[in-house]
Amino acid sequence: MTLPILRGTLVPISHATDLQEGPAPSAVRKALMPSPDRASVRLAIGGLFSLAAAMGIGRFVYTPILPFMSEGLGLTAQQAGLIAASNFIGYLVGALAGASKSLPGSPRFWFLGGLLVSALTSAFMALTVSVPAFLLIRFISGLASAFVLVFSTSLILERLASRGHPGLSALHFAGVGCGIAFSALLVAGLDHLSTDWRTLWLASGAATLLFLMLTAALVPGQPATVTAAPTVSTSQPPGPRLFNGSLIRLTVAYGLFGFGYVITATFVSAIARTTPAIRSTEGLVWLTVGICAAPSVVLWNRIALRKGTRKAFALACLLEAFGVALTAVTTSPALFLLGAGLLGATFVGITALGLTEARLLARAGGPTATRQVLAFLTASFGVGQVAGPWFAGQLHHMTGSFQAASLAAGAALLVAALLVVR
Repeated sequence: MTLPILRGTLVPISHATDLQEGPAPSAVRKALMPSPDRASVRLAIGGLFSLAAAMGIGRFVYTPILPFMSEGLGLTAQQAGLIAASNFIGYLVGALAGASKSLPGSPRFWFLGGLLVSALTSAFMALTVSVPAFLLIRFISGLASAFVLVFSTSLILERLASRGHPGLSALHFAGVGCGIAFSALLVAGLDHLSTDWRTLWLASGAATLLFLMLTAALVPGQPATVTAAPTVSTSQPPGPRLFNGSLIRLTVAYGLFGFGYVITATFVSAIARTTPAIRSTEGLVWLTVGICAAPSVVLWNRIALRKGTRKAFALACLLEAFGVALTAVTTSPALFLLGAGLLGATFVGITALGLTEARLLARAGGPTATRQVLAFLTASFGVGQVAGPWFAGQLHHMTGSFQAASLAAGAALLVAALLVVR
């Protein structure tokens, strides 16, 4: 997953304005943060439902459904990897397109429309058995997911900030983990009813429609009257050379992170199903990822406030590498679930930390430099995310398992940690 460019602005992950300045005393923070009003909480919950639908279901439900598709259709690991990569390509294209200032219409129009397309593409997956059709549908689904993330986050975070409650953004981003957990429960519950893969996709589409209606009710068309923010001049003197060594290392590390997380995030349910010793965890593994992902942005934001963004990024990559390696080598159900939990507890947080560090490195160059840096970072992540499933499918074809691909993913995460902390 990536939190892409939002109209040239980095998505804030908390009320903090600069993670390098360290935490303010608790008394000062309490004085500066008014108690959330009901409208702000409703807005943040609406954002939670939007990300739960578009990301947790629309983008990631493929992971728990994949084992059922593989059995029902005889999909090979190569075909499964291509289908996943197609979705990630669509997401990358949608993230970059959504950052354009030339798109007409309001953010609410685009993200509600994206939710509708996400619901339809999930349902359409049940209407075909053609791999080329799956590739096209998942590509469009990736576009829709990116548009929902870009425009819902832009609208909701701007309104929360104008109301004086930017800290509620963590509730908005918790939607990714909540949606993953919901999709795991949905698939596991329908599996007990002996449904097939088509029913799982149809149910996913229906759940997305339900979340769309809830989001539309909770996120009004027009924001309440707010106090205008002071105008800040964007004209700045020329900054230092933009792509210095630190920024280049961060960009490479972010691409390696995209490669490292996505292999396990795509195939962890398939690994559970095809490994007899841990097959009992299949119904729990994706739920574990979601439960651990929900509070992770708050957790890693606090760690970054104390230790610094780079150290937090590196630590999260190390923990994720350990989790990915566990899912590859263990035959213990408890350790396998621990590995899945470490994946969930880190991948959303790393995404936000990487973008935050990029903003800090680029800010001396002004707004244009920031947009350029975030665009390159998003592209690097997208390339890694697209390459991961394809690479895993090829290695599975040669070795008959996902072990080698998972260990390669863990190694990529270790290199990412070293590059950033240097």
